[in-house]
Amino acid sequence: MFSNPFLLAAGRDPFVELPQLEGVKQFVNNWSPPEFSLPFIVLLFIVLLLTYKKWTKPVIALTLLVVFVVVYFGAMLVDYNYYEILKKADNVPITIMLLGCGIFLWTAFRQAARNDVRLEAGKPLVDEERDDKVLVWPDLVYTELICLVLASAVLVIWAVVLPAPLESPANPAGPPNPSKAPWYFLGLQEMLVYFDPWMAGVILPVMIITGLIAMPYFDTNPKGNGYYTFRERPFAISVWLFGFLILWVVLIVFGVFLRGPNWNFFGPFAYWDANMQVPLTNVMMSDYFWNPKDLLGFGWSYALPKNPFIREISGIVFTAAWVFILPPLLARTVMRKMCMQLGTFRFYVMAFHLVIMAMLPLKMALRWLLTLKYFIYLPEYNLNL
Repeated sequence: MFSNPFLLAAGRDPFVELPQLEGVKQFVNNWSPPEFSLPFIVLLFIVLLLTYKKWTKPVIALTLLVVFVVVYFGAMLVDYNYYEILKKADNVPITIMLLGCGIFLWTAFRQAARNDVRLEAGKPLVDEERDDKVLVWPDLVYTELICLVLASAVLVIWAVVLPAPLESPANPAGPPNPSKAPWYFLGLQEMLVYFDPWMAGVILPVMIITGLIAMPYFDTNPKGNGYYTFRERPFAISVWLFGFLILWVVLIVFGVFLRGPNWNFFGPFAYWDANMQVPLTNVMMSDYFWNPKDLLGFGWSYALPKNPFIREISGIVFTAAWVFILPPLLARTVMRKMCMQLGTFRFYVMAFHLVIMAMLPLKMALRWLLTLKYFIYLPEYNLNL
């Protein structure tokens, strides 16, 4: 498709077919579901961390930005479905968030790359050679005042130009499909696919807040205090960025662009068909434990025990091992040095937050590979995990 401004001005469909791009769009649609796209995003995230000294060079970074802008906005001209998603007033913040995250990420890693190169060469930090300190009053206050005025003007223009995305009055007999939370809660709504509401809506958000509060007490490395660096504190930066970018920003993007009617996944160039039926098979860990023969093709086959705790013994043991045995195992193996530096109490508090955070990508992977719904399924007590 191609957008024709003359047809658009005449009130006609501005899109015409471009068969040359249909194969590309179909390829993107086929590989957009998270079981394919999220591992690729994680791999890209790791590559960016390992090569931050290269891609942060201004020429390379500017090239990447231009390519992203051309593809991101240019796709609106060749596909009506993508255009309908991106033009929504309540999706504008997503575009601002993506561009902002990219620019701020480049700024931080560019400074870190320059400092790390100088530290490896035995030279002082970039900031140590600069004498451009300014006073809070009047320099900083004036700068903040100008930013405040400009930001307010942008918000006023935004509110005038883009209409508020208000819909018809609420009707319990005909809820909107899909029913989506505000964009900043779509990451949380995506977690509801993989966890019970008490876990996704209460425990995980609380763990995010307590983890952010406790982070300064976990990361006691004095290096990098007051200047940008990645080489001197890779673990803290990598874990924080993984939690923020992969487990929050990416999930928001999934919720905005890929979640359609009935909360099904659609490619960015696919039509959101409300009548599309996706067969879902929810299998519990207890099913795999007691009856792997029918599910996996090997092993044994037993009827599920009537006692709920015996029935869910596999999930209970797995969860207990994940939460209570994995941290001590880490303390005695790959994180032994970190445990000695932090002390027992601080390390175990940090490790507890890490294993809870790691449970989300683990649950997502098991959901895609084995259609696993819950580790522990106790509807008798309204307790599922």
